[in-house]
Amino acid sequence: MKVYRNLAQILTLKSAHAKDGRRLIPADLSLIETGAIAFDESKILLVGPDADLPEIYHSIPAFDGKGHVLTPGLVDSHTHLVFAGNRAREYSARLNGADYQAIAQNDGGILHTMSKTLACSEDELFTASVKRLERIMSYGVRAIEMKTGYALTIEGEMRLLRVAARLKNHYKGQLQIISTYMGAHAVPAQYKTSAEFVSAVVLPAMEQGHAEGLIDAVDVFHEQGYFNSSDTETIFKKAQLLGLPCKIHADEFQDNGGAELAAKYKALSADHLLKVGDAGIAALASSKTVATLLPGTAFFLGKDLPRARAMLDAGCKVAIASDYNPGSSHVDNLLLVASIAAPSLKMNQAELWCAMTLNAAAALGLKDQGALIPGHRPIFSLFRAEDLAEITYNWGVSLSRPLP
Repeated sequence: MKVYRNLAQILTLKSAHAKDGRRLIPADLSLIETGAIAFDESKILLVGPDADLPEIYHSIPAFDGKGHVLTPGLVDSHTHLVFAGNRAREYSARLNGADYQAIAQNDGGILHTMSKTLACSEDELFTASVKRLERIMSYGVRAIEMKTGYALTIEGEMRLLRVAARLKNHYKGQLQIISTYMGAHAVPAQYKTSAEFVSAVVLPAMEQGHAEGLIDAVDVFHEQGYFNSSDTETIFKKAQLLGLPCKIHADEFQDNGGAELAAKYKALSADHLLKVGDAGIAALASSKTVATLLPGTAFFLGKDLPRARAMLDAGCKVAIASDYNPGSSHVDNLLLVASIAAPSLKMNQAELWCAMTLNAAAALGLKDQGALIPGHRPIFSLFRAEDLAEITYNWGVSLSRPLP
């Protein structure tokens, strides 16, 4: 058993949890001033004002949390972390007027990263990923999703899944890693149609990855020029037969009805949503599917931000993630992305923190976490600050510290 005492503040999100992370007001932060928390390896036992800590806990050596704020563990629920190479020249080309989709059609984009990734060994990809994760953990992230999709062959996708499995083992007890299979990320040039690629590669690799216990969820890039609704439903139905939850890259370049598909198939999340329409927002609001916003992508590509306020006001469960990847959001700092985006997204503090913790955990199917309440898992982030407000106020400055 462990006890933290005298914490400047504890962000519990107790009220936000009771409201299922929807229609939040600032008071739903449920902050405790000068707080204490007791927990064992599996669950939180008690959280409340330090002055009210029961006598039974007083004899346990405690961490003195003076000058620190404790929050639910940050969750980055959408990344493409395992890759090789970079696309710096593409970024410059876009600044000079080139279009993302035009670059992709000229041997750039995802297929460029695919060629670089396929040229690397599993050990090389693992080493590069460890370096990235060490930096990400320094920001206070305690759970992260990583997608495949930069190999696009059966053997290559299996290699990426095995890298993720090695990373899970390497960071056991330090970082939760969710491995999402995304064979449907782009269509290599040798395939005439997306349906041909789905049949030849996406489904067989999914079956093999599932058989080896390497897949936690399945994702699809549902977009014009990538994978259409028919492809997506084929993949989702196969995932459901295997008992795997679904996610979707939805309505990024156009409103393609991706949000509605996500709700129909009870997907964990629909991500991007830069162009989602009213029907898609209504579908998400009436479902358990999390609307995951990726403002870093909009910033990186020079796109308009998503209609966050419309989603929040409709009652959608909204998360924010970094979308860390080499081409369209080369930023690995969730707190930085969320803090910069929040004023333009018109999010209040409860909405912002819920988007990085409670709702982000739901977007990965992580149970009993994201709020600091008795019975929940003891997954925390700890920051050197006197007030929660300091954490998102200090753009690009990490106040996180390792847990004692």
